[in-house]
Amino acid sequence: MYDLIIHNCHILTPSGDIQRNCDLLIDAGKIAAILPTGQADLGQAHELLEGREMLAMPGLINTHAHVPMVIFRGLAEDVAIERWFNEFMWPLESNLIEEDVYWGMLLGLVEMIEGGVTTVADHYFFMDQAARAVEQAGTRAALGWAVFGDRGYKALAETAAFVERWQGQAGGRITTWMAPHAPYTCDDDFLRATVAHAQRLGVGIHIHAAEELGQTQASLQKRGITPIRVLAETGVLNVPVIIAHGCGILPEDIELLKRAAGPVGVAHAPKTYLKLGMGLTPIPTLQEASIPVGLATDGAVSNNTLDIFESLRLMAMLQKHEARNPEVMTIRQALQMATRDSAAVVGLADKIGQLSPGCLADVILVDLSGAHHQPLHSLTASLVYNTRASDVQTVIVNGQLIMRDRQILTLDKAEIVRQVNRSMERLSQRVLGKRIQVYNP
Repeated sequence: MYDLIIHNCHILTPSGDIQRNCDLLIDAGKIAAILPTGQADLGQAHELLEGREMLAMPGLINTHAHVPMVIFRGLAEDVAIERWFNEFMWPLESNLIEEDVYWGMLLGLVEMIEGGVTTVADHYFFMDQAARAVEQAGTRAALGWAVFGDRGYKALAETAAFVERWQGQAGGRITTWMAPHAPYTCDDDFLRATVAHAQRLGVGIHIHAAEELGQTQASLQKRGITPIRVLAETGVLNVPVIIAHGCGILPEDIELLKRAAGPVGVAHAPKTYLKLGMGLTPIPTLQEASIPVGLATDGAVSNNTLDIFESLRLMAMLQKHEARNPEVMTIRQALQMATRDSAAVVGLADKIGQLSPGCLADVILVDLSGAHHQPLHSLTASLVYNTRASDVQTVIVNGQLIMRDRQILTLDKAEIVRQVNRSMERLSQRVLGKRIQVYNP
């Protein structure tokens, strides 16, 4: 017997091809087999799901986000990055209480589930509440409690305690990371202490670094070294690391990342970069050095959505635009970034990001029958350039249905929206002298 059989769907293969008319067999949270439709005994299914010739693909992975920031969506528009931090985001976040993070995380999870995102690497505050929300939603997450150096070593130890408390929880769906904010907000000794915690706990570090070229130039002027070299010299690159953004990574940094003892991945959130005028992550150079780059949204205050299909489309087109060459970043390469490379960035390359026997059953069904997909000469082209979040019909994580035919089964969407909206007035108050940090790279 199998826990679930998806009958008659098309499959996005790990190579980026399409395998048509298949049955996907799921058991004990993993993909058991993929067979041509007609070969599986459907009577062996505890639950049968009609695929209706939709496209089955790996659940999408958001490699860097601040999911609970959805509660501030729309409150920091048309401002430069310095003002975005100092006059908007960090004053607004002084309003945060634990309950806000719980409801904000739930709202963001609803949005991501509806858009086919099954895994998120999240970097925020009050992360016990975020973990509670993930546990309830049934999704997968790599969670880190963000901490600034001026909060002190006691605060760092508390974030390490969170890592220990939640690692492997929710049936293995939650993994945890140490999460110092950035080299410009955490001094070298603080970063070294973070590394010591990570090594003791056997986890990685999720950190912002070289977010944009101005930060790198400021580091060179003040210290004579780049933010990436700071990571190398403090030992951050000796453990697994997710580097958020990296738009200021220089050619001289690539060799440091290539030689890193711990696996390094870079999270790329193109919509944020476009909105804040930050430049782009040097994807081709990183990929040439075999450093995986994954897709991300960042927070909804700089992106406005948590839509990875939108990130995928923007990423692919921007690479062509920057190179002035439409032949770069092929559809196959873009899909690899969205699946296997993104899985590698969050440290789950051997578990998610592909539909293969033995992998965890994180699967989404995408309906490509809409007018915006027709005529459907190429399923993969349509997947990259045409697909909307609302085309996702069904979401499965660890073999469990969490959305079926656009109905979320694990969360009460209306109640979550109601709870978030009742706090809007309090959350939108912005007192410039009251902020959680100062942006001064």
